[in-house]
Amino acid sequence: MIGSILAAEFTDTEKWVVNSFWGVIAAVMIVAALRVVTTKNVVHAALWLVVVLAGVAIQFIFLGSEFVAVTQILVYIGAVVVLFLFGVMLTRASMGDDESVGEEKRTMAALVGVMLAVVMAVALVDTYGDDQLIIDEPQRVDEVSDAIFSQYIVPFEAVSVLLLAALIGAIVVARKD
Repeated sequence: MIGSILAAEFTDTEKWVVNSFWGVIAAVMIVAALRVVTTKNVVHAALWLVVVLAGVAIQFIFLGSEFVAVTQILVYIGAVVVLFLFGVMLTRASMGDDESVGEEKRTMAALVGVMLAVVMAVALVDTYGDDQLIIDEPQRVDEVSDAIFSQYIVPFEAVSVLLLAALIGAIVVARKD
């Protein structure tokens, strides 16, 4: 298993290779995330989102959480992105540059995005500071599934209902005749 490889002792060269690959995946995720918000085609944005979510799954594999990585792929890439694509395809939204979005709205959106990034960075540094993540052994599947489906079952189901309502709303809007 990949998790058992991560728990093994690495030489300095192996650590450098693993860290380099981690950095490459992170850079690809950043570029793809920027393309999600800058592309003019909604379908292309959803496909760039697939790249970002796949990168997150790869990062989970590096952390030794294979179960969470597979869940990431099945739930987010397999279900949520497909739901987005169905919603986009079922509505009659324009697929190009929207003329109603002026430059001032784009500037405000960029400003809010930068402010949100700064607030999140400050919160993360303030909360975790110099803490280090130490993984002695891979996470066990039963511990992860118990955490997801016991403590977080209500938010998990609320998101499911919200996504179902969004899909039904998209169908109603598309079939207005």
